[in-house]
Amino acid sequence: MRAKSAVPASLRCLFVFGTRPEAIKLASVVAELRSRRRFRVQVCLTDQHAELLEQVLRVFRIRPDYRLNVMKPGQSLFDVTTRTIGRLEPVLRNARPDIVLVQGDTTSAFAGALAAFYRRIAVAHVEAGLRTYDLSAPFPEELNRRLITPIARFNFAPTGDARKHLLRERVAPGSVFVTGNTVIDALQRIARLPEPAALRRRVPDIGPFILVTMHRRESFGKPIAGVFAALRRISELAPRFRIIYPVHPNPNVAEPARRLLSNCRGIHLLPSLDYVAFVHLLKRCRLVLSDSGGIQEEAPALHKPVLVLRDKTERPEAIRAGTARLVGTDPRRITDETLKLLNSPRAYRSMTRARNPFGDGKAATRIADILEHEHGFRTRPAREFAD
Repeated sequence: MRAKSAVPASLRCLFVFGTRPEAIKLASVVAELRSRRRFRVQVCLTDQHAELLEQVLRVFRIRPDYRLNVMKPGQSLFDVTTRTIGRLEPVLRNARPDIVLVQGDTTSAFAGALAAFYRRIAVAHVEAGLRTYDLSAPFPEELNRRLITPIARFNFAPTGDARKHLLRERVAPGSVFVTGNTVIDALQRIARLPEPAALRRRVPDIGPFILVTMHRRESFGKPIAGVFAALRRISELAPRFRIIYPVHPNPNVAEPARRLLSNCRGIHLLPSLDYVAFVHLLKRCRLVLSDSGGIQEEAPALHKPVLVLRDKTERPEAIRAGTARLVGTDPRRITDETLKLLNSPRAYRSMTRARNPFGDGKAATRIADILEHEHGFRTRPAREFAD
């Protein structure tokens, strides 16, 4: 414990994020720190996904203190990175944070961490240590998260696997803490809310259905066409099961979805849903086909099998636990694995009954406890998550 004279009166924290997944995964941390008198919390939005972001801000009642407004039509990674770093500099100068908190592996997270480093401000990385060790999968996320690691003073690893990756890379052990994943905190809170009436009207009780999501950059083009071919085939071979697909607004996803799926019987294309509606759709579905990282964590918490539409995952815990299975983007394999789960009760039960290794809903509490202990606000260290 630090001497009393060395303990600051409060810790000024600045959150930097810009996409909907980041907002979901940081919402519980923002709320937890704001509930404790030792923290002075501010939020800076890059607005990388401005429209989708607003839905989450409303649900979790997050009011930003700064907005960078980096979003523009057809933006590139160059645009997002350079505008975020340039517009963060005056924010950091004005807010004078003791610590900048970023989440995951987005360009917003990397740019936020780099800008803080340039100002010699401590960085806390929520969801640190995920790895595929392939810079092209996922792209550019694998590079982003690996570049944040040497910058971070606090590496909040969601699982023991993530901790092992960091220690293998010679990250100081005292900077690594296993907390569980904050997405489970958010999921548990939202799953307790009543189902929105608008969702029930839009998706009435239509019987068992498959839920589909796709949005990753490396899925654009040929991979997404392969997935859509599989969806058409599944709808023909398993007509009892509808396919519900909330389509991401990115033109690289929305255009081929309309062109290849809009006239297929049994496939229902929906506009992108807000987080509350999506969680309740997830609760109702039979199984999930997705290229999302977060859904590999969320679906098992609701006992839903996930077929991962990627060749590699930075969440091997889900594969080992049996809650998720890698199927790639080959139409035949996707079709075969989906039909197996739909037609074999034994195969289905084996995935739904597996233990979710990603969290217990207390990750934000652990993060706040760790920051308080590391800055001398409490004498007792926080208990880490055991996955």
